[in-house]
Amino acid sequence: MPDRSFLDWPFLDDAHRNHAARLERWCGDNLPADHGDVDAACRKLVAALGEAGWLLPTAVDPDDPRPLDVRTLCISRETLARHDGLADFAFAMQGLGTGAISLFGSPGQKEWLRKTRAGTALSAFALSEPRSGSDVANMEMTAARDGGDYVLSGEKTWISNGGIADVYCVFARTGEAPAAKGISAFVVPADTAGLTVAERLEVVAPHPLARLAFDDVRVPASAMIGRPGEGFRIAMSVLDVFRSTVGAAALGFARRALDETIARVRERELFGAPLFDLQMVQGHVADMALDVDAAALLIYRAAWVKDRGAARVTREAAMAKLYATDRAQAVIDKAVQLHGGDGVRRGHIVESLYREIRALRIYEGASDVQKVVIARQTMGA
Repeated sequence: MPDRSFLDWPFLDDAHRNHAARLERWCGDNLPADHGDVDAACRKLVAALGEAGWLLPTAVDPDDPRPLDVRTLCISRETLARHDGLADFAFAMQGLGTGAISLFGSPGQKEWLRKTRAGTALSAFALSEPRSGSDVANMEMTAARDGGDYVLSGEKTWISNGGIADVYCVFARTGEAPAAKGISAFVVPADTAGLTVAERLEVVAPHPLARLAFDDVRVPASAMIGRPGEGFRIAMSVLDVFRSTVGAAALGFARRALDETIARVRERELFGAPLFDLQMVQGHVADMALDVDAAALLIYRAAWVKDRGAARVTREAAMAKLYATDRAQAVIDKAVQLHGGDGVRRGHIVESLYREIRALRIYEGASDVQKVVIARQTMGA
Protein backbone atom coordinates (compact mmCIF):
# COMPACT_ATOMS: atom_id res chain seq x y z
CA MET A 1 0.00 0.00 0.00
CA PRO A 2 1.60 3.31 -1.04
CA ASP A 3 2.40 5.76 1.75
CA ARG A 4 -0.34 8.41 1.77
CA SER A 5 0.58 10.05 5.08
CA PHE A 6 1.73 13.21 3.27
CA LEU A 7 -1.92 14.00 2.58
CA ASP A 8 -2.30 14.84 6.29
CA TRP A 9 0.34 17.57 6.11
CA PRO A 10 -0.91 21.11 6.83
CA PHE A 11 -0.09 22.20 3.27
CA LEU A 12 -3.24 20.37 2.10
CA ASP A 13 -6.92 20.57 2.99
CA ASP A 14 -9.86 18.18 2.77
CA ALA A 15 -10.62 19.11 -0.84
CA HIS A 16 -7.11 18.02 -1.85
CA ARG A 17 -7.38 14.80 0.13
CA ASN A 18 -10.72 13.96 -1.48
CA HIS A 19 -9.31 14.74 -4.92
CA ALA A 20 -6.36 12.43 -4.28
CA ALA A 21 -8.58 9.57 -3.10
CA ARG A 22 -10.95 9.83 -6.08
CA LEU A 23 -8.14 10.10 -8.63
CA GLU A 24 -6.36 7.14 -7.03
CA ARG A 25 -9.45 5.00 -7.56
CA TRP A 26 -9.80 6.16 -11.16
CA CYS A 27 -6.14 5.39 -11.88
CA GLY A 28 -6.51 1.93 -10.39
CA ASP A 29 -9.40 1.23 -12.76
CA ASN A 30 -8.01 2.86 -15.93
CA LEU A 31 -4.20 2.80 -15.89
CA PRO A 32 -1.68 1.97 -17.19
CA ALA A 33 -2.64 2.74 -20.76
CA ASP A 34 -1.54 0.91 -23.89
CA HIS A 35 1.51 2.81 -25.20
CA GLY A 36 1.80 0.95 -28.49
CA ASP A 37 0.83 3.99 -30.57
CA VAL A 38 1.99 6.97 -28.51
CA ASP A 39 0.03 9.61 -30.46
CA ALA A 40 -3.18 7.61 -30.25
CA ALA A 41 -2.53 6.82 -26.58
CA CYS A 42 -2.14 10.50 -25.72
CA ARG A 43 -5.33 11.45 -27.53
CA LYS A 44 -7.20 8.63 -25.81
CA LEU A 45 -5.80 9.56 -22.39
CA VAL A 46 -6.73 13.22 -22.81
CA ALA A 47 -10.24 12.24 -23.86
CA ALA A 48 -10.63 9.85 -20.92
CA LEU A 49 -9.22 12.33 -18.40
CA GLY A 50 -11.47 15.04 -19.79
CA GLU A 51 -14.58 12.90 -19.76
CA ALA A 52 -13.95 11.98 -16.11
CA GLY A 53 -13.42 15.62 -15.14
CA TRP A 54 -9.74 15.32 -14.18
CA LEU A 55 -8.65 18.02 -16.63
CA LEU A 56 -10.77 20.74 -15.03
CA PRO A 57 -7.93 21.90 -12.71
CA THR A 58 -5.50 22.33 -15.65
CA ALA A 59 -6.96 25.67 -16.74
CA VAL A 60 -9.25 28.37 -15.43
CA ASP A 61 -12.98 28.10 -15.99
CA PRO A 62 -13.94 30.81 -18.52
CA ASP A 63 -17.24 31.25 -16.67
CA ASP A 64 -15.67 31.38 -13.19
CA PRO A 65 -12.00 32.35 -13.59
CA ARG A 66 -10.65 31.63 -10.12
CA PRO A 67 -6.86 31.13 -9.89
CA LEU A 68 -5.35 27.77 -10.67
CA ASP A 69 -4.94 25.55 -7.61
CA VAL A 70 -1.31 24.45 -7.80
CA ARG A 71 -1.67 21.90 -5.00
CA THR A 72 -4.39 20.12 -6.96
CA LEU A 73 -2.15 20.15 -10.04
CA CYS A 74 0.71 18.66 -8.01
CA ILE A 75 -1.46 15.96 -6.44
CA SER A 76 -2.83 15.06 -9.85
CA ARG A 77 0.59 14.79 -11.47
CA GLU A 78 2.07 12.83 -8.58
CA THR A 79 -0.82 10.34 -8.62
CA LEU A 80 -0.90 9.92 -12.39
CA ALA A 81 2.89 9.57 -12.65
CA ARG A 82 2.91 6.84 -10.03
CA HIS A 83 0.52 4.84 -12.20
CA ASP A 84 1.53 5.76 -15.77
CA GLY A 85 4.09 8.26 -17.04
CA LEU A 86 2.22 8.89 -20.28
CA ALA A 87 -0.97 9.69 -18.38
CA ASP A 88 0.94 12.28 -16.40
CA PHE A 89 2.35 13.71 -19.64
CA ALA A 90 -1.11 13.94 -21.21
CA PHE A 91 -2.50 15.73 -18.15
CA ALA A 92 0.45 18.07 -17.74
CA MET A 93 0.51 19.32 -21.31
CA GLN A 94 -3.14 20.36 -21.11
CA GLY A 95 -2.14 22.70 -18.30
CA LEU A 96 1.22 23.93 -19.54
CA GLY A 97 -0.05 24.36 -23.09
CA THR A 98 -2.87 26.65 -22.00
CA GLY A 99 -1.13 28.27 -19.02
CA ALA A 100 -0.58 31.56 -20.84
CA ILE A 101 -4.26 31.70 -21.81
CA SER A 102 -5.37 30.86 -18.26
CA LEU A 103 -3.22 33.59 -16.74
CA PHE A 104 -3.30 36.32 -19.39
CA GLY A 105 -5.75 35.36 -22.15
CA SER A 106 -8.64 37.45 -23.45
CA PRO A 107 -12.24 36.16 -23.14
CA GLY A 108 -12.13 35.08 -26.78
CA GLN A 109 -8.87 33.18 -26.31
CA LYS A 110 -10.24 31.49 -23.19
CA GLU A 111 -12.88 29.76 -25.31
CA TRP A 112 -10.09 27.28 -26.08
CA LEU A 113 -10.10 26.32 -22.39
CA ARG A 114 -13.60 24.84 -22.68
CA LYS A 115 -12.17 22.31 -25.13
CA THR A 116 -8.88 21.58 -23.39
CA ARG A 117 -10.55 21.14 -19.98
CA ALA A 118 -13.07 18.76 -21.56
CA GLY A 119 -10.37 16.75 -23.33
CA THR A 120 -11.70 17.52 -26.81
CA ALA A 121 -8.64 19.56 -27.83
CA LEU A 122 -4.93 19.08 -27.10
CA SER A 123 -2.64 22.01 -26.34
CA ALA A 124 1.09 22.73 -26.49
CA PHE A 125 3.58 25.30 -25.19
CA ALA A 126 5.92 26.38 -28.00
CA LEU A 127 8.82 28.19 -26.35
CA SER A 128 12.12 26.35 -27.01
CA GLU A 129 14.16 26.85 -30.17
CA PRO A 130 17.24 25.13 -31.62
CA ARG A 131 19.52 27.83 -30.16
CA SER A 132 17.47 28.99 -27.19
CA GLY A 133 16.24 26.41 -24.73
CA SER A 134 16.72 27.63 -21.18
CA ASP A 135 18.00 30.95 -22.56
CA VAL A 136 14.56 32.18 -23.58
CA ALA A 137 15.68 35.77 -24.16
CA ASN A 138 17.90 34.54 -27.01
CA MET A 139 15.00 33.30 -29.15
CA GLU A 140 15.18 34.05 -32.87
CA MET A 141 11.66 33.38 -34.13
CA THR A 142 9.98 36.60 -35.27
CA ALA A 143 6.46 37.95 -35.41
CA ALA A 144 6.29 40.94 -37.76
CA ARG A 145 3.29 43.27 -37.72
CA ASP A 146 1.53 43.48 -41.08
CA GLY A 147 -1.60 45.61 -40.93
CA GLY A 148 -4.09 43.89 -38.65
CA ASP A 149 -2.03 40.69 -38.52
CA TYR A 150 1.25 39.29 -37.26
CA VAL A 151 3.39 37.05 -39.48
CA LEU A 152 5.37 34.39 -37.57
CA SER A 153 8.60 33.01 -39.04
CA GLY A 154 11.09 30.57 -37.55
CA GLU A 155 11.27 27.25 -35.72
CA LYS A 156 10.34 25.75 -32.39
CA THR A 157 11.75 22.47 -31.15
CA TRP A 158 11.30 19.89 -28.38
CA ILE A 159 7.63 20.82 -28.33
CA SER A 160 5.60 18.39 -26.24
CA ASN A 161 2.40 17.38 -28.05
CA GLY A 162 4.04 18.70 -31.21
CA GLY A 163 2.26 17.19 -34.17
CA ILE A 164 -0.88 16.19 -32.25
CA ALA A 165 -1.88 19.45 -30.54
CA ASP A 166 -4.91 21.40 -31.73
CA VAL A 167 -3.60 24.72 -30.44
CA TYR A 168 -0.17 26.13 -29.64
CA CYS A 169 0.85 28.99 -27.36
CA VAL A 170 3.77 30.39 -29.34
CA PHE A 171 6.42 32.90 -28.27
CA ALA A 172 8.16 35.07 -30.85
CA ARG A 173 10.25 38.21 -31.09
CA THR A 174 8.19 41.29 -31.90
CA GLY A 175 11.08 43.68 -31.29
CA GLU A 176 9.68 46.28 -28.88
CA ALA A 177 13.06 46.21 -27.09
CA PRO A 178 16.20 44.06 -27.06
CA ALA A 179 16.38 40.57 -25.54
CA ALA A 180 13.64 39.53 -23.13
CA LYS A 181 11.63 42.77 -23.46
CA GLY A 182 10.96 42.26 -27.16
CA ILE A 183 9.07 38.94 -27.02
CA SER A 184 5.31 38.41 -27.33
CA ALA A 185 2.96 35.43 -27.01
CA PHE A 186 0.34 34.21 -29.49
CA VAL A 187 -2.46 31.65 -29.73
CA VAL A 188 -1.91 29.67 -32.94
CA PRO A 189 -4.38 26.94 -34.00
CA ALA A 190 -2.60 23.88 -35.40
CA ASP A 191 -4.38 24.14 -38.76
CA THR A 192 -3.08 27.66 -39.47
CA ALA A 193 -1.52 27.89 -42.94
CA GLY A 194 2.28 27.73 -42.92
CA LEU A 195 2.58 25.82 -39.62
CA THR A 196 4.07 22.39 -40.27
CA VAL A 197 5.70 19.58 -38.36
CA ALA A 198 9.30 19.63 -39.61
CA GLU A 199 10.43 16.62 -37.61
CA ARG A 200 9.11 14.17 -35.03
CA LEU A 201 11.62 13.67 -32.23
CA GLU A 202 12.29 10.30 -30.61
CA VAL A 203 13.40 10.27 -26.95
CA VAL A 204 14.20 7.62 -24.32
CA ALA A 205 10.67 7.65 -22.91
CA PRO A 206 8.30 7.71 -25.90
CA HIS A 207 6.30 10.93 -25.86
CA PRO A 208 4.93 12.98 -28.77
CA LEU A 209 7.59 15.63 -29.42
CA ALA A 210 8.30 17.64 -32.56
CA ARG A 211 10.21 20.40 -34.25
CA LEU A 212 7.77 22.89 -35.76
CA ALA A 213 8.33 25.17 -38.74
CA PHE A 214 6.55 28.53 -39.08
CA ASP A 215 6.71 29.69 -42.68
CA ASP A 216 5.03 33.10 -42.76
CA VAL A 217 2.27 31.97 -40.44
CA ARG A 218 -0.30 34.75 -40.39
CA VAL A 219 -2.47 35.28 -37.31
CA PRO A 220 -4.72 38.22 -36.41
CA ALA A 221 -3.49 40.77 -33.90
CA SER A 222 -6.20 39.45 -31.56
CA ALA A 223 -4.19 36.22 -31.30
CA MET A 224 -1.61 38.02 -29.14
CA ILE A 225 -1.79 37.04 -25.47
CA GLY A 226 -1.43 40.11 -23.28
CA ARG A 227 0.35 43.12 -24.75
CA PRO A 228 3.32 43.48 -27.12
CA GLY A 229 6.62 42.76 -25.40
CA GLU A 230 5.04 40.88 -22.47
CA GLY A 231 5.87 37.40 -23.76
CA PHE A 232 8.89 36.77 -21.55
CA ARG A 233 6.98 37.77 -18.42
CA ILE A 234 4.07 35.59 -19.51
CA ALA A 235 6.33 32.58 -20.13
CA MET A 236 8.06 32.98 -16.76
CA SER A 237 4.72 33.33 -14.98
CA VAL A 238 3.49 30.10 -16.57
CA LEU A 239 6.67 28.27 -15.58
CA ASP A 240 6.36 29.71 -12.08
CA VAL A 241 3.04 27.88 -11.74
CA PHE A 242 3.88 24.64 -13.50
CA ARG A 243 7.53 24.11 -12.50
CA SER A 244 6.47 22.76 -9.10
CA THR A 245 4.25 20.23 -10.86
CA VAL A 246 7.26 18.83 -12.73
CA GLY A 247 8.72 18.06 -9.32
CA ALA A 248 5.41 16.43 -8.39
CA ALA A 249 5.61 14.13 -11.41
CA ALA A 250 9.16 13.18 -10.42
CA LEU A 251 7.87 12.51 -6.92
CA GLY A 252 5.25 10.16 -8.32
CA PHE A 253 7.93 8.24 -10.20
CA ALA A 254 10.09 8.10 -7.07
CA ARG A 255 7.22 6.88 -4.89
CA ARG A 256 6.48 4.09 -7.36
CA ALA A 257 10.17 3.13 -7.43
CA LEU A 258 10.24 3.02 -3.62
CA ASP A 259 7.06 0.94 -3.47
CA GLU A 260 8.43 -1.54 -6.00
CA THR A 261 11.71 -1.73 -4.11
CA ILE A 262 10.03 -2.40 -0.76
CA ALA A 263 8.13 -5.30 -2.30
CA ARG A 264 11.31 -6.60 -3.98
CA VAL A 265 13.56 -6.62 -0.92
CA ARG A 266 10.87 -8.26 1.18
CA GLU A 267 10.22 -11.15 -1.18
CA ARG A 268 13.64 -11.71 -2.75
CA GLU A 269 15.99 -13.99 -0.82
CA LEU A 270 19.77 -13.79 -0.84
CA PHE A 271 22.07 -16.12 1.07
CA GLY A 272 19.05 -17.74 2.73
CA ALA A 273 17.41 -14.56 4.03
CA PRO A 274 15.30 -11.70 2.69
CA LEU A 275 17.29 -9.13 0.75
CA PHE A 276 16.17 -6.49 3.25
CA ASP A 277 18.20 -8.17 6.02
CA LEU A 278 21.38 -6.84 4.45
CA GLN A 279 22.36 -3.59 6.19
CA MET A 280 23.52 -2.05 2.91
CA VAL A 281 20.07 -2.64 1.44
CA GLN A 282 18.49 -1.06 4.50
CA GLY A 283 20.71 1.96 3.94
CA HIS A 284 19.55 2.26 0.35
CA VAL A 285 15.89 2.04 1.37
CA ALA A 286 16.44 4.70 4.06
CA ASP A 287 18.07 7.04 1.53
CA MET A 288 15.18 6.53 -0.88
CA ALA A 289 12.55 7.22 1.78
CA LEU A 290 14.40 10.36 2.90
CA ASP A 291 14.66 11.71 -0.65
CA VAL A 292 10.96 11.10 -1.28
CA ASP A 293 9.80 12.91 1.85
CA ALA A 294 12.22 15.82 1.43
CA ALA A 295 11.11 16.31 -2.18
CA ALA A 296 7.45 16.20 -1.16
CA LEU A 297 8.00 18.89 1.47
CA LEU A 298 9.63 21.23 -1.05
CA ILE A 299 6.95 20.60 -3.69
CA TYR A 300 3.93 21.14 -1.49
CA ARG A 301 5.60 24.12 0.23
CA ALA A 302 6.00 25.81 -3.17
CA ALA A 303 2.45 24.95 -4.22
CA TRP A 304 1.02 26.15 -0.89
CA VAL A 305 2.87 29.47 -1.10
CA LYS A 306 1.51 30.05 -4.62
CA ASP A 307 -2.02 29.09 -3.64
CA ARG A 308 -1.84 31.47 -0.68
CA GLY A 309 -1.61 34.35 -3.15
CA ALA A 310 2.09 34.92 -3.75
CA ALA A 311 2.62 36.80 -7.01
CA ARG A 312 5.73 34.77 -7.80
CA VAL A 313 7.30 31.64 -6.30
CA THR A 314 10.39 31.57 -8.48
CA ARG A 315 12.77 30.49 -5.71
CA GLU A 316 10.43 27.96 -4.12
CA ALA A 317 9.43 26.41 -7.46
CA ALA A 318 13.03 26.19 -8.64
CA MET A 319 14.04 24.45 -5.41
CA ALA A 320 11.16 22.00 -5.68
CA LYS A 321 11.82 21.19 -9.32
CA LEU A 322 15.58 20.85 -8.89
CA TYR A 323 15.56 18.71 -5.77
CA ALA A 324 12.62 16.49 -6.67
CA THR A 325 13.85 15.63 -10.17
CA ASP A 326 17.49 15.09 -9.19
CA ARG A 327 16.65 12.97 -6.15
CA ALA A 328 14.00 10.99 -8.03
CA GLN A 329 16.74 10.05 -10.48
CA ALA A 330 18.81 8.76 -7.53
CA VAL A 331 15.85 6.90 -6.01
CA ILE A 332 15.02 5.19 -9.29
CA ASP A 333 18.67 4.29 -9.89
CA LYS A 334 18.74 2.53 -6.50
CA ALA A 335 15.51 0.74 -7.42
CA VAL A 336 17.10 -0.53 -10.64
CA GLN A 337 20.18 -1.71 -8.72
CA LEU A 338 18.14 -3.56 -6.10
CA HIS A 339 16.07 -5.27 -8.79
CA GLY A 340 19.19 -6.71 -10.40
CA GLY A 341 18.68 -8.02 -13.91
CA ASP A 342 14.97 -7.32 -13.77
CA GLY A 343 15.76 -3.65 -13.27
CA VAL A 344 17.16 -3.34 -16.78
CA ARG A 345 14.70 -5.69 -18.47
CA ARG A 346 12.68 -3.75 -21.02
CA GLY A 347 9.06 -3.51 -19.97
CA HIS A 348 9.71 -3.83 -16.25
CA ILE A 349 8.23 -0.97 -14.25
CA VAL A 350 11.54 0.25 -12.78
CA GLU A 351 13.15 0.14 -16.23
CA SER A 352 10.38 2.35 -17.58
CA LEU A 353 10.73 4.70 -14.59
CA TYR A 354 14.44 4.97 -15.33
CA ARG A 355 13.63 6.19 -18.84
CA GLU A 356 10.77 8.44 -17.75
CA ILE A 357 12.65 10.41 -15.12
CA ARG A 358 15.61 11.64 -17.15
CA ALA A 359 13.83 14.27 -19.24
CA LEU A 360 12.33 15.94 -16.17
CA ARG A 361 15.80 17.15 -15.17
CA ILE A 362 15.99 19.04 -18.48
CA TYR A 363 12.60 20.40 -19.53
CA GLU A 364 11.03 23.55 -18.04
CA GLY A 365 14.50 24.65 -16.98
CA ALA A 366 17.45 22.25 -16.68
CA SER A 367 18.84 21.44 -13.23
CA ASP A 368 21.91 23.66 -13.69
CA VAL A 369 19.70 26.57 -14.71
CA GLN A 370 17.58 26.05 -11.60
CA LYS A 371 20.72 26.43 -9.49
CA VAL A 372 21.40 29.78 -11.16
CA VAL A 373 17.80 30.86 -10.49
CA ILE A 374 18.02 29.83 -6.83
CA ALA A 375 21.34 31.57 -6.33
CA ARG A 376 20.14 34.82 -7.90
CA GLN A 377 16.92 34.76 -5.92
CA THR A 378 18.81 34.07 -2.70
CA MET A 379 21.21 36.95 -3.35
CA GLY A 380 18.37 39.25 -4.32
CA ALA A 381 19.84 39.76 -7.80
